[in-house]
Amino acid sequence: MAAFGSFCLLIALVLAAYNLVAGSVALRLIATGRPARISPERLADTARRAGIAGFIAVSGAAFALVWAAFTNDFSITYILEHSNRALPIPYKFAALWSGQEGSLLLWAWLLGTYGFILRLRHKTDVKLYAYAGTILAGVQVFFLLILNFAAPPFSLLPGYVAGGAIPADGNGLNPLLQYPEMVIHPPMLYLGYVGFSVPFAFALGALMMRYPGEKWIRITRAWTMVTWLFLTCGIFLGMHWAYAVLGWGGYWGWDPVENASFMPWLTGTAFLHSVMMQERKGMMKSWNVWLIFSTFLLTMLGTTLTRGGLVSSVHAFAQSPIGTWFVVFMGIVLAVCIFTYVLQRSHLHTEHHLESLVSRESSFLFNNLVLLTACFVILWGTLFPIISEYVQGTKVTVGAPFYNRVAVPIGLFLVFLTGVGPLLPWRATSFKAIKRNFVLPVIALWVTVIVCLAVGVRPWKDGALDSGSFYALVAFSVSAAVLTAIASEFLRGASVIARQTRRNLFAATWLLMRRNTRRYGGYLVHIGVVVVVIGLAGTAFNQSVESEMGLHSTMRIGPYTLEQVGASQDSNLNYSSEFAMLDVYQGGKKIYQITPERRFYLASGQPQTMVAIHSTPEWDLYVVYEGTNPDTGLPIIKAFLNPLVGWIWFGLVVIVFGTFVALVPSLTPATAALRVPAAQAAPMAPALKGGD
Repeated sequence: MAAFGSFCLLIALVLAAYNLVAGSVALRLIATGRPARISPERLADTARRAGIAGFIAVSGAAFALVWAAFTNDFSITYILEHSNRALPIPYKFAALWSGQEGSLLLWAWLLGTYGFILRLRHKTDVKLYAYAGTILAGVQVFFLLILNFAAPPFSLLPGYVAGGAIPADGNGLNPLLQYPEMVIHPPMLYLGYVGFSVPFAFALGALMMRYPGEKWIRITRAWTMVTWLFLTCGIFLGMHWAYAVLGWGGYWGWDPVENASFMPWLTGTAFLHSVMMQERKGMMKSWNVWLIFSTFLLTMLGTTLTRGGLVSSVHAFAQSPIGTWFVVFMGIVLAVCIFTYVLQRSHLHTEHHLESLVSRESSFLFNNLVLLTACFVILWGTLFPIISEYVQGTKVTVGAPFYNRVAVPIGLFLVFLTGVGPLLPWRATSFKAIKRNFVLPVIALWVTVIVCLAVGVRPWKDGALDSGSFYALVAFSVSAAVLTAIASEFLRGASVIARQTRRNLFAATWLLMRRNTRRYGGYLVHIGVVVVVIGLAGTAFNQSVESEMGLHSTMRIGPYTLEQVGASQDSNLNYSSEFAMLDVYQGGKKIYQITPERRFYLASGQPQTMVAIHSTPEWDLYVVYEGTNPDTGLPIIKAFLNPLVGWIWFGLVVIVFGTFVALVPSLTPATAALRVPAAQAAPMAPALKGGD
């Protein structure tokens, strides 16, 4: 399989290079109109077909590596280091992305998959898709060069000869990756990372060809929404993995690799908001182009941080020379972007200007500025250790307190803008309209403040401001105002439809969303974000306790009492494990039993904690078996009570649903009209007009 996989990668590189060169030549001939021996259109079509064939070749290489894992081919160094015979079948697939070479192959395969879909849809707009396909081929050439020469995944053991002796078993998959979500989380994250190559290719191609109109924006928006959704799910799955596996009681630690995935999410979110202004008003054209360029470059930067060994992280790979490859590639991409922009900047002339600071346009602009400020802060904190080491010779790390001190206020201001935007009309608004639209949200805000203070949320402690409780109070109250603002938008529109169609309010709300899926799907996404923020605010009230626990000893945390009632051991071919069995009591009554676990993986010789979590809408009881005290022989148990964590995961569900709604085409005016009986039809209310 090693020879087959290496051959597939070499063929894929040749095909991608042909796609790039032939596609570039064909597009140049079409642009200049020069006569040529071969038809430029035919040459472009051969380039497109080469891209499709390249996808098949990369798929063959990916299949070869997975097959080698399933057949325990330990003559391949990568399989020896990342798999073993007793590894469960789902994790055999995970071996593909558990190491550097395999993860780069996954990247190349996903990029080939996106390119394959794009090239099959080339008749949508032949010339624009030809530009995008050629640019994607350039990106693919870069990754295939690395896979063929810098980080080949099919390298054989040093000195291995066909038919010779090979190790009886492999070193095994990293224990941290032997968790069900790790079969899903990396591919989902990569689908987001790699997917941003597609809107980048469309934006750069449209700029190169001076594409008329805004059709490319609509195409790019759909690709970006899908990619953004994948990246969002990947980030949240990573958060849940960190929460359930690492055993430190949290889900986000501002780790450099976490930051690397968050930064393109911020710029991608900014693009999805500001692109509406280009579609409706012809504004922010240069801004939007550079948002897409920056998002793609940030995905490359994140990959560099992960694979170049530039930062220390539980997620990062070891020190590697391929970081230099990525730095050079990013430099080339940036130079191409700047050159193309300077050459074609006259094509990005803005048709309109901001008319009022109190308008929906201004809210989108402020939203973008805040998102980019957050991105810059996180980028600075992530790169500061590298910069400090280069300047001073000493690596100065930036910890969570820095990010929390700066990012939390920025995030709360973003939540505030999430509620303000829907209440403002386009162009300009009057004081009367502002007063009418903001009354209910302001009431909701102050009612929430009063309720929080009444139930014991205190923004001060020992006469000083408690920043955690203060920010939690702000988060709860602003979230209540935002939810009220969005709910009022739904209620106004649904009430009109209910009167027109004599349907109940729920059916009217569904029809309202179907008439303008983009607008109301966006509102649902905003609701999901607010729900997540409520969950994050619960961190301010976390509790923890740690103790050695002998048989029948107890531990109290919050309303719960934990009693140690026994221990157990188990083993299989992959690992051995120890369990601590704890009965959980509330109000003197046993409500359930939890069994935190400690595993020892045989192939790698590494231990791993398996956390026991019991979730309710109020909080999570989170219990860790940290091992045995060697002096006393007693198990060490650490328990956390983490309020509102379940809201974070539920918020993701709402975000996913809202994104799907926004991707569904709206009902056409004719179809929507058929749903309203002619005798009952009434003039459309302003709340139903227009889109977001």
